[in-house]
Amino acid sequence: MSKQFNYLDELEAEAIYIMREVAGQFDRPALLFSGGKDSICLVHLALKAFRPGKFPFPLVHVDTGHNFPEAIKFRDELANKIGEKLIVRKVENTIREKKLQDAKGKFPSRNGLQTYTLLDVIEEFEFDACIGGARRDEEKARAKERIFSVRDEFGQWDPKMQRPELWNIYNGKINKGENVRVFPISNWTELDVWNYIQREQIELPSIYFTHERQCVITEHGQLMCNNEFLDLDDTDRIVTKNVRYRTVGDMTCTAAVESEAYKIDDIIKEIKEAKISERGATRMDDRVSEAAMEDRKKGGYF
Repeated sequence: MSKQFNYLDELEAEAIYIMREVAGQFDRPALLFSGGKDSICLVHLALKAFRPGKFPFPLVHVDTGHNFPEAIKFRDELANKIGEKLIVRKVENTIREKKLQDAKGKFPSRNGLQTYTLLDVIEEFEFDACIGGARRDEEKARAKERIFSVRDEFGQWDPKMQRPELWNIYNGKINKGENVRVFPISNWTELDVWNYIQREQIELPSIYFTHERQCVITEHGQLMCNNEFLDLDDTDRIVTKNVRYRTVGDMTCTAAVESEAYKIDDIIKEIKEAKISERGATRMDDRVSEAAMEDRKKGGYF
């Protein structure tokens, strides 16, 4: 067995251990599942951790209403295939119920509004732990997280109040009203994820592979999917390109990359040669400021 596969075995074992710790330490955990590659890997790891039994948690998706159809279709099909409960709560309903201001502008992302819906679903089901697919190589703020990351009774995160995690000991003790965000693949990189997907032959939405798509070219040269939610004018340039997506999120803020990667081997080669992280290359809302993600996380964003 190659060193690469030994390394993937270690990452897999750690992630499964963390998931079992969640099942053992918390009464009402949930797994946040969007139909994106990282959350698909989490589902695959959960199958290894708990089969032949049922998952000790439901799958939960906070749906912005601006998601890529391919990801939503895959989300529903996978949940149905494995026979696990899927809870979906829509940001659009939260906007209406709380009388929030929907996003404006040319690229009206609802990413910031997800926080309200997430906190509501945590309160609705009294979730005390939420498992997510964040990785430390994605963004600076996520690199500050512990694997068990405590949120206060308002869902807020304080990066200065992090618990030590020595010798793979995770402290899930919380007070009433608090909850913990758990990141089983925190020590994985984008390349590790793709190597694992290749090794495990994990199915993914077609959007991750090269396909032809109409795109709007932004002022920074990014390729945004041309969709009904954008507020375009006559000056906007629309082109048809061969593209794929490194990450899948809100269509209004997630850019594609030009690519000829039709197979996983091609994607792995691309990632090895990439000069910028997947979020840095494709998420417009992370370009607002250096602390954009950290500010959102402090307010309850995942």
